[in-house]
Amino acid sequence: MSENAGHRISGVTPGSIAEELGLVSGDVLLTVNGRAVEDVLDYRFLIQNEEVDLVVRHADGTEEEWDVEKDPYDDLGIDFDSGLMSDYQHCSNECIFCFIDQMPPGMRETLYFKDDDARLSFFQGNYITMTNMKKRDLERIIRYRLSPINVSVHTTDPALRRKMLHNRFAGNILENLRFLADGDIEMNGQIVLCPDVNAGEQLEKTLRDLTGFYPQMQSVSVVPVGITRFRKGLYPLRPLTAQEAAEAIRTIEAVQTEMWEKHGTHFVHASDEFYLLAGQELPPEDRYDGYPQLENGVGVLRLLLTEAAEELKGRSDDGRVHELSAATGKLAYPFIRRIADEVQKIYPGIVIHVYAIRNDFFGETITVSGLITGQDLRVQLTGRKLGEKLLLPAEMFRSGEEVFLDDVTRAQLESALQVPVGIVKSEGHQLVKAFAWEEEGDPQDSLHSPYEL
Repeated sequence: MSENAGHRISGVTPGSIAEELGLVSGDVLLTVNGRAVEDVLDYRFLIQNEEVDLVVRHADGTEEEWDVEKDPYDDLGIDFDSGLMSDYQHCSNECIFCFIDQMPPGMRETLYFKDDDARLSFFQGNYITMTNMKKRDLERIIRYRLSPINVSVHTTDPALRRKMLHNRFAGNILENLRFLADGDIEMNGQIVLCPDVNAGEQLEKTLRDLTGFYPQMQSVSVVPVGITRFRKGLYPLRPLTAQEAAEAIRTIEAVQTEMWEKHGTHFVHASDEFYLLAGQELPPEDRYDGYPQLENGVGVLRLLLTEAAEELKGRSDDGRVHELSAATGKLAYPFIRRIADEVQKIYPGIVIHVYAIRNDFFGETITVSGLITGQDLRVQLTGRKLGEKLLLPAEMFRSGEEVFLDDVTRAQLESALQVPVGIVKSEGHQLVKAFAWEEEGDPQDSLHSPYEL
């Protein structure tokens, strides 16, 4: 009997190759093409062949081998106990700006887990610092072509990065980026901007350094540090001021101009919060380079307005009459209100109440919709005009579920407010349709932007 522990099979897809072979839950995959499988990267790489040799141990201890002929890109239809087929790589940093360190106690366990896993960067778009990676890990990224990889850079100054991440291994960021760039791995970068730390000249230096990795470094986002009311006993940070936001925009737009003239890309983008904080108009759509940093809040509001305008084209009043409401974070409120007003101009019989929810749970400096809790919604919407339905953005809910950050459920909120709650994708097309009392789409499908990432 093989001494290889292997990977336990948790399920088999109906109609798949694995089902044809007779594999069942509880079987253990030992080897693929004669090799023990370390994790999902090994597995995916090894099965991409026309001929695949599998060795499996059954529940009774017997081992069986198959030679499978298939299309190279056909999946075998095997699910494992762990999606990565190994433990998640835990973050080894103590970043001075970490949002998880500012979470209140007593919440669900998953909200306190800090991952820093290159595999999740590839599969799910998570950002990694690379401080827990050795040369072998970087070589695997190149060997398996894990591209793009999303990197939390924050600063390229070695000493400052060690300070910001509170990790003595954090200073070799430029060497790691160069290694991946030389391996032709595409990357996206992220900078969490902290006043008095990595702003001003430090921001400009970091951006200049990162432009040197173009075209492998495809884009960079700059986002402001988030400060909650639970930030106690941590590094003394404060939110950006309006003037500091404007200064950051000037630095970013200067680099954008240079990169556009040299390479036809704007390369670096400020998140929407910068423009709202500085009291400036959002950039036009063509400045976003196709929205490569949308998940970081870069261009979300511009895209929302653009999609809404497209959806409103050609519409005319047909006599429909409805009253409904929508709630959102303070950041998006002016834009949701603007779209609601446009819908009401076309359909005078529709009344839309839009409410900006103050984040009492985390603190008023947190203005994004994805961190609004069920209890804040319940308290602030009680007694308000809600109409026949209350619309909420999908990012307020836990991924794949109808549960808010504080474990309040959609059903509980409906019961408390005595109104049905509709879940709407954060897309302009869907928002207009929901305001016009048309179908919202599958709520589960709309839960596409989990705050836990």
